[in-house]
Amino acid sequence: MKKRSMAALTAILVVASLAAAAPGQRAAAAGSGPGDAARSAESTLVGGVDLDTVTIPELQARMNRGSLSSLKLTRAYLRRIKAVDPRINSVLRTSPTALRQAAASDLRHRLGKTRGPLDGIPVLLKDNVNTRDMPTTAGSLALAGSPPDTDADLVGKLRAAGAVILGKTNLSEWANFRAAKPTSGWSAVGGQTNNPYVLDRNPCGSSSGSAAALAASLAQVAVGTETDGSIVCPAGMNGVVGLKPSLGVVSQSGVVPISAEQDTAGPMARNVTDAALTLAVLGGRDTVRTGGAASLTDAVGPPGSLRGKRIGLWRLPSLGAEVDALMSRTAQRLTAAGAEVVEVTMPYQERLAELEFPALLSEFHRDIDAYLPTRGGPQDLAELIEFNRTHPREQTCFAGQELFEQALAAPPTTDPEYRAMRAELTDLSRRSIDEVMAAHGLDAIASPANPPAWTTDCARGDNDVIPSSTPAAVAGYPSLSVPAGFVGELPVGLLLMAGDRQDAELLSLGAAVEHRLDAWRAPRYLPSAPSGTAR
Repeated sequence: MKKRSMAALTAILVVASLAAAAPGQRAAAAGSGPGDAARSAESTLVGGVDLDTVTIPELQARMNRGSLSSLKLTRAYLRRIKAVDPRINSVLRTSPTALRQAAASDLRHRLGKTRGPLDGIPVLLKDNVNTRDMPTTAGSLALAGSPPDTDADLVGKLRAAGAVILGKTNLSEWANFRAAKPTSGWSAVGGQTNNPYVLDRNPCGSSSGSAAALAASLAQVAVGTETDGSIVCPAGMNGVVGLKPSLGVVSQSGVVPISAEQDTAGPMARNVTDAALTLAVLGGRDTVRTGGAASLTDAVGPPGSLRGKRIGLWRLPSLGAEVDALMSRTAQRLTAAGAEVVEVTMPYQERLAELEFPALLSEFHRDIDAYLPTRGGPQDLAELIEFNRTHPREQTCFAGQELFEQALAAPPTTDPEYRAMRAELTDLSRRSIDEVMAAHGLDAIASPANPPAWTTDCARGDNDVIPSSTPAAVAGYPSLSVPAGFVGELPVGLLLMAGDRQDAELLSLGAAVEHRLDAWRAPRYLPSAPSGTAR
């Protein structure tokens, strides 16, 4: 079909769909009170499915049958954003072309020319991922001018797959790499994102908005980014699934950087199936392994068995007695399902903690100085520091930019001392995982992804010393957070990590763990946590 005729049909479909919806909307408004309209907008039911629990394959089956359209699905998510998001403040903006994208997908479904599982599926992007048609700010007013000239590579892949780019999510400003004591989920552009389960609690960071939006069912899937913990901690703290892929599986071109040695974008979803399907698009291939290794499709079909799987449990009692008790219950449930759970300790962690931050300072200076000239505004780190000093709105939650200042003074990445640091980091982080897995014959290592969410407090900053994400983050190995349960009203995730390029195997195991634990429940948007509700 010629492009012109496809565009014309798409435009007709959009207009016809919107016109067809209008009489029903007017009738509902005439016959219902404002409370009924608000409840309808907040409903998770659309086209016979519950947005809280539906998977991408189920949505595609309905769209292929014609019982659901991408346009109807997208409009439902847009309504929910308008009705629900004011409580959590997770979505910075929605795309003005979202409905046109959805209508184009519906036409492809009618013509039998769909582009794969993500065709017509609404996706939210963290606002440090370049989009040519919407601002990309990293939460900073310094980047709040014109949009980037081009999409990030991963956005191009999503568009090519037919996904509906629904909008951009708030984040911890500069991905939590600005101040010594930041407040996760806060940015000068977007303000503070709240945890949907308990609104005065923190969503963790830096992919705060992506995780909170998914918990509130404001999109089917989202994209987050991680340097160390920025996907898996928000996923755990908001009760959703988050995968930090192996380094290099997803292109970082067009993503605001911290460190090329650790940065990666990754999928976030309400279930492992959707995360696996999204990774297949983001990575541009079905699997990141070869030969007889697992495929991403293994995480999409019925969950496999845990029988015979060996999982090492790294407890981390520093996260509190209630989290440790939850890990004990989790181990019991996995054992009852046939897995073998053995307790492990992770070596070299103190040395990793000593080396990681100084290395990131040098890498951030190098990588942000390469990114900024592609945008309007400050052209290097020194200009960015000066911008923050002269813009009061950048100081409304916390004023510090100590990390920027330390990075400016850090040795360059050509310095022999830096090179030795990064080489030791890579070696020890990989050995910490490889040696433990080999010594115990493990399929994965498990640990708590997060403590219960702390109360958000700009004056104090975060309370987020969470060491579980560091080994896989520094090694460039995959890690996956799945819901494990609750401490009172607050979700806690189970973090699974495995060896290099074992993303598919990890997702397959994660699907089986997710099925066995069955720990997800919808948020209640409580203003504060009631006492005495821990379980």
